[in-house]
Amino acid sequence: MPRRLLAYAADNLSFSDPDAPLTPTRLRIEVLSGLTVALALVPEAVAFAFVAGVAPLVGLYAAFIVGLITAIFGGRPGMISGATGALAVVMVSLVASHGVEYLFASVVLMGLLQLGAGFLKLGKFIRMVQNSW
Repeated sequence: MPRRLLAYAADNLSFSDPDAPLTPTRLRIEVLSGLTVALALVPEAVAFAFVAGVAPLVGLYAAFIVGLITAIFGGRPGMISGATGALAVVMVSLVASHGVEYLFASVVLMGLLQLGAGFLKLGKFIRMVQNSW
């Protein structure tokens, strides 16, 4: 029962209406939430850059580009559009063995795979993943 309820909520509920008019109150909320995310993203990007073994500036550039692409193409509430700890740990061995040059190519390939999964509507298979609770 909880699984069905969560699946229904994820598919049908929206926490903000993108077509709602931009009132001064909504503008203030959007700007403050954007600043909060941006300020939280800076130390996270630097930390993940250190974990991946690249310069902190590379992590900041990557965080900016990901945020920019998400803002241009749109996102959904609750969508993760930043660095993750699992990705940083995997990138350590890639950077150590092949250098930073291959890091860019692998991230582009990862994005293309994600776009392909989205176009093929493979997101519905995430429901097959067992809950940990």
